[in-house]
This record gives sequence, structure tokens and C-alpha cells, in this order.
Amino acid sequence: MSTTAHDGADDVYDLLGIGFGPSNLALAIAVEEHNRAAPATAALRPLFLEKQHRFGWHRGMLIDDATMQVSFLKDLVTMRNPTSDFSFLCYLRERGRLVDFINHKTMFPLRIEFHDYFEWAAARVAHLVAYDSEVVSVAPVEVDGAVRWFDVICREAGEADRLVVRRARNICLATGLEPHLPPGATLSDRIWHNVDLVPGVERIAGAPLRRAIVVGAGQSAAEAVDYLHRRFPTAEVCAVFARYGYTPADDSPFANGVFDPQAVDLYYHAPREVKRRLFDYHRNTNYSVVDGDLIESLYRKQYQERVRGVQRLRILNASQIAQVRSRPDAVEVSVTHLPTGETTTYAADLLVYATGYRPVDAGRLLGDAFGLCARDDEGELRVGRDYRVETAGHVDAGIYLQGGTEHAHGITSTLLSNTAVRVGEILDSIRAHRRAPAGYARHAEAVR
Repeated sequence: MSTTAHDGADDVYDLLGIGFGPSNLALAIAVEEHNRAAPATAALRPLFLEKQHRFGWHRGMLIDDATMQVSFLKDLVTMRNPTSDFSFLCYLRERGRLVDFINHKTMFPLRIEFHDYFEWAAARVAHLVAYDSEVVSVAPVEVDGAVRWFDVICREAGEADRLVVRRARNICLATGLEPHLPPGATLSDRIWHNVDLVPGVERIAGAPLRRAIVVGAGQSAAEAVDYLHRRFPTAEVCAVFARYGYTPADDSPFANGVFDPQAVDLYYHAPREVKRRLFDYHRNTNYSVVDGDLIESLYRKQYQERVRGVQRLRILNASQIAQVRSRPDAVEVSVTHLPTGETTTYAADLLVYATGYRPVDAGRLLGDAFGLCARDDEGELRVGRDYRVETAGHVDAGIYLQGGTEHAHGITSTLLSNTAVRVGEILDSIRAHRRAPAGYARHAEAVR
């Protein structure tokens, strides 16, 4: 396998972003805006690497009428730079819908509209992105006993036998989340994770669907139940979850303060036990909870069907999947009712696991560089307030994380709410370390 390397000084990037979802898109915009205003000597040389062939963010869950659960003001830039021409409002103006959106009197756009906003912004910084670039590993580059750079090894589309190496002073991982399945679960033509819901439904749109089963109790699960119920008007749709009912999300003003930038400061500097308590107290702002209006809508549909005597929407609560068996013509799903222990088997045409996501393991991508990262006594990466991973004393190059820092920074680690502010802090950190003299990072580690 051949390798192409870029070893000259002019080929060293100030920043290589790994992954190009909303987080690194926001960082690319922040760098672009910095470079517009900065003198040439202070400009940064960035590149972002994305394995998809174009920008895409949870495309499989772009349900036609699903709305965002975060205000449009928490877009890619506004919380960092309210005058930015990359804002959602500037997008609306360019699309000719600004007045219409204002008249709509909502803070929560359609998800498909916000995705179009992301695509609009991504197209404007396309010169900073290499699509079809799958990062294979990251290797530290040592000079005179110090790690000065990282070599990021990529496999590019159409070049299966050739690896491209790009060198950077800093890398920023924003690889998002990957679908999570229960132990032993496998996917097939009839068994999906909800990440593939919309395209999967399009594939089977003309086929008869007698019964679909959705596993999960969070927002995505409830949306999948509602979507399948609407798209297949003669099918029975069963929701299976261990709770007694869907839990409403706490989106009250005081609770939403947990997403504020200053809340990240408070969380980061709090003792570990306080962090755990705060996280547990406010899990219901984001995890395994459902928008109240959707809960009301599903209950109303179920009740109306009971009145009419034709029940297509069935809530199998306080239950869990006991066994799944695939047949040529169906999926047999055994569901156990937890209070009684009684198990019932259903023949379904479709089983959808809406069982959430988990962070991508940073060690898989960082390779040899992962061994340079410091960990706390619970094995978690030690991450600075600026989202820079603490590393061994001889490492001058920087590793930044967008995601996977909930243990240090709280719930906002993987959410849009604080993205604009977070990327500003990362950019400031990169600039500060760039101005620092050689060996600064090692000296700081020695005196800490």
C-alpha cells in the first residue's frame, strides 16, 4: 500500500479537524471569520476531513414535520458572534423566507430546514473541507524529543490502495455519535436502527406493512412511532419500553440554564461528586425524554383509536424485548411484561431500535497518539477547560475534543446549545498556543 506524505514546512496545517458535522462546521466558520479579519501573519491554515461525500447530519431522521429542540438563536455562530453572516437569520434572508419565519412566531425551526441551513453554511466553507477522506489513524511526529506535530493518515475515495498523510500542529476530533444497539441485536432488511428510518421507509413505501415495533423511550423513539403510524395508515405500530410512560423533557427556563456557557464553567470546576449530582439532576433535559406536545399527540391518537374500536397504536409499556427471531417473511419479537413476567410473541414486518447513540471511541482514531493522553483515576481523558486534551510533558502539538467530554464539561458536550461558544474557546486556545514559545506546553505541564 503506497503512502503520500506532506513533509515540508509549508504543508503543516495549523488545524486538522476530524469529522465535519455541526461542531467542526462551526469551528471552520470561526476560523474563516478569524482569517478574514486577521493580518496574513496571524491567519490560520485549517483543513477538515470528512468520510462522507458531502455534508450530512442525521439525514435518516429528517422526518417531514419534526422540529428542532433548540432555539434557532443557538445556531452555528450567534452565541459567539451575533453579527456573523453565517447566522440562521442570514440564511433565511438569502433563502427569501425571513419575513415568513418571523410571522411563524416560533423559536424552533423544522429539522429539515435547519439541516438545509447547515448545508448552506458548509457550502460557504467548502474550500476548507476534504470530503471522501476517512481518517485511519493519527501518528505523533517527534523532533528533538518533543512531539511537534501529528500526522493524520487518511484513505481517500477511489484510492483504496493509497494513504494520504497530512501533518498538523493541532487536531480537533468531532466524529459525533454512533448508533447504539442492545447486546446481541443485529440489523437486517427488517431490523433497523432509527438512524436509517427515513430512507428505510422510502425503500418499503410501496410494500404492505402489517405491524412495526419500535424499541425505545426517548425523543427519536417517539418520533419513529408517530412517523410510522402516519406513513402506514393500516399498520399496527407498537412502542416497547421499560418505563410506564414516555417522560416529558424538562425545557423550563431555569432548567435550560444547564446549557448556558457559564454553566459549563461551573460544572468544569465543581468537585466530581457535585458533577455527578448535577448531571443526574438534569438528565431529563436531554436523555431518554420526549417533547411534551408529541406525548400529548400520541396519547390523543391512541385514545381516539380506542373510541373508534380500531387500535393501531399500541403502547407496550413496562416491557422489554426478550428474544428476536428472523423468519423469511417476518420478524418474531418476544416481549416480556416486566411486572407480570408474561411474554407475548408478535410477528412484525419491521423492528426499529431507537436505542440511542454513544460517542465514537477516540482511541480508535488517535492510534499511537492516544497513548500520549493523560487520564484521570476513572480512566477518563483529562481535558482542559479549553477542550484541549492534557498530554504527556513532551507533547507540544494539541488534541482538542468536541464531544466525549461530558465527564468534564457536562451535558452540553455533544449538543448544539453551546457549539458556537465552544468553538470560539477552542479557536482562542489554538491561537494562544501558537503564540507561545517552543516548549511552552512542556513547561506548563512541569509546573502544574
